[in-house]
Amino acid sequence: MTLPATNMRLSRASGDEAPRSELELIDTLLTLDGCRIVELGCGAAKLTRQYATAGTGREVLALEVDELQHAKNLEIDDLPNVRFSLGGAESIPAGDGEFDVAFMFKSLHHVPTELMGRALAELHRVLRPGGHAWISEPVFAGAFNEVLRLFHDEERVRLAAFEAVRGAVEQGLFELVEEVFFNVPSHFADFAEFERTVIGVSHTDHSGMSPELHARVREAFSRHIGPEGAHFAQPIRVDLLRKPLVDRDAGRTPRARAEEA
Repeated sequence: MTLPATNMRLSRASGDEAPRSELELIDTLLTLDGCRIVELGCGAAKLTRQYATAGTGREVLALEVDELQHAKNLEIDDLPNVRFSLGGAESIPAGDGEFDVAFMFKSLHHVPTELMGRALAELHRVLRPGGHAWISEPVFAGAFNEVLRLFHDEERVRLAAFEAVRGAVEQGLFELVEEVFFNVPSHFADFAEFERTVIGVSHTDHSGMSPELHARVREAFSRHIGPEGAHFAQPIRVDLLRKPLVDRDAGRTPRARAEEA
């Protein structure tokens, strides 16, 4: 059973979903054993490691566009079933229909807005018919977002990412299998850890932050500090998509569609 694009929602009003890990949710909705998997925007490969080692016969191509992070990933020597490659979602170095599953964990909104459609067309191209695309995106809400938006407001790009996914469903590139909202728990021991792992992340340059803004961010973060650090529940949306078994637009190849997107 699939759902129409009109069923898709940018966010859910309740916002009271129970915290859970994304890996736990993946295990309930997908079977990965024996699958060829491509991940776009793997970052430091923490989630890559979890799902790549949680079963058998999983072959992974993990792409990262940040050259500094990719260099670190190449030093990983205990994931023999994972191949790391430098590249973006808009140009996946793989053949047509090569993968069973594609993952984008909170990375589509980092793709330049004008290339989001092309990125989704590329996902369609490299997936086999019936293959699944898992696209998780942070919802623009919650306490963590209120701190983040002070120096890195992602409202526009997150909306663009949602519209790109909905557009891909409307165009018939994908079928909507399910849309799920949940909360990811996160913890920071102190502001120094937040500064190092969020403000100082290598894929976005925040070095020009003024002392005044830095003080405002510290103050906002400090409101959530308790005896055991700061705990946040970050709302996340997952769009689980499937490439149709029969291409609705069989007159154009997936490669041509990707080049036109």
